[in-house]
Amino acid sequence: MNKLIAEFFGTAVLVLIGCGSVALGGEAIGTVGVALAFGLAIVAMAYAIGPISGCHVNPAVSLALFVAGKMTLPSMLQHWIAQFAGALVGALILWAIVGSTAGGLGTNGWGEGYGGGYPLLSALIFEIVFTLIFTVVILGSTGERAAPHFAGLAIGLTLVAIHLVGLKVTGVSVNPARSFGPAVLVGGTPLAQLWLFIVAPLVGGALGGAIYRFKILKV
Repeated sequence: MNKLIAEFFGTAVLVLIGCGSVALGGEAIGTVGVALAFGLAIVAMAYAIGPISGCHVNPAVSLALFVAGKMTLPSMLQHWIAQFAGALVGALILWAIVGSTAGGLGTNGWGEGYGGGYPLLSALIFEIVFTLIFTVVILGSTGERAAPHFAGLAIGLTLVAIHLVGLKVTGVSVNPARSFGPAVLVGGTPLAQLWLFIVAPLVGGALGGAIYRFKILKV
């Protein structure tokens, strides 16, 4: 239960800080500010709850660990429930703070009127490939031969880099729970497009886990 509470809390914090930087910071902090908010939230949670639950705070990460053989199916499903619930609570808290001025609550999307207006295919490729990269970094930096105590920093900085590249493409999900919370509350187009931000990161996570399961990357 402690693990699930930690995952719930960590995912809520990620949404509250990361999506909050979009809703409350917006143009004032720009792309770099938003990227740092998401990355630093992960760094903070990695050291706060990492020793308790591993700080997945992301269904795609839990799936990658399951595919890699580092997690059981029941445990993964329990993590998913905690993560989606935490994301929804984080979005609710953010909505309570900003109300109707939410600016989309940091929702993800694609197409005309969103970010750089990138099409569906671009969004799909971005979310799969960059979730794959993200999960490979996580699996590598937390492996047996990885440098101790630096995993949280490596993972957080990777998320910063991913946001610097992709904010104009999709707003960067690479995390189905992070997309779920804001989209459910905002509704409309973000909710209609939510499927991509669930499917694509899970595909990327599964591919990342498979790379380790089949020892494509090994020391």
